[in-house]
Amino acid sequence: MPPIAPENPVPYRDASAHLAGVDADWAWLVATVGPCTHAPKPAREPYEALIRAVAYQQLHVRAADAMVARFLALFPEAPFPTPQQILATAPEALRACGFSTRKVATIQALAAGAASGLVPGREEALALEDDALVARLTALPGIGRWTVEMFLIYTLERLDILPVDDFGVRDGYRRLKSLPAAPGRRELAAAGDALRPYRTIAAWYLWRVPKDKTPAATA
Repeated sequence: MPPIAPENPVPYRDASAHLAGVDADWAWLVATVGPCTHAPKPAREPYEALIRAVAYQQLHVRAADAMVARFLALFPEAPFPTPQQILATAPEALRACGFSTRKVATIQALAAGAASGLVPGREEALALEDDALVARLTALPGIGRWTVEMFLIYTLERLDILPVDDFGVRDGYRRLKSLPAAPGRRELAAAGDALRPYRTIAAWYLWRVPKDKTPAATA
C-alpha cells in the first residue's frame, strides 16, 4: 500500500464516511469526534520503529523519552545505530540506558533479525501482507502481535488493522455500544468485519470515544 501524503486526506474522509454508514452508533461517534487526523510516521526503517516501540512498552512517555535519548547518545555518529552497532554493544551498556533485561534481549534480537534479513527493510515490508509480517515478526522474542500491529498502523500506514488486544480499542467499543463489559478478541474481530477496509481508522475513533458520554445517553 503506498504511503498516504499528508496533504491528501481523501482516504481518511472516505473512511469516516464508510464508518458513519455502519450504524447509528458509528454515525454518532464520527459526528462527535469529527474528521480523522490520524498521523502515521512512515519515514523510519522497520527495525528502528520496532526498537522504539519496545522502548516505550509499559512506560510513561517521559521516562521512555529519556531512556531512548541515553540509548542514542551511545551512538553519536549517526541519527540511529545500525544493527551491527547494536550487536557490538555490551548488554551492560544497554541496561545502563534504563532498558530491562528482557528489553535488551528484544533489542538485540531485532538487531540480529535486521542483520540477517528476518526483520525486513522498508521496501520489502511494504510489499508483504499484514498476516505475513505478523507471523514473521512475532517469531522474535519480546515482539507480540500488538507491537507489530502498531508498526503496521504507524510505520507502514496500513488502513485496515484492528488491534483487538488493545485496551483502548476494546474499552472504546464497550462504551460505544453501551456494553456491560469489554468484548473479547473474537467478538471484537467479528464486529470489525463491518468496518473493513478501514479498521485502522475505526481504531482511531474507538480510542476517542468520550469517556463521559455514550450514544445511549444521547437518545
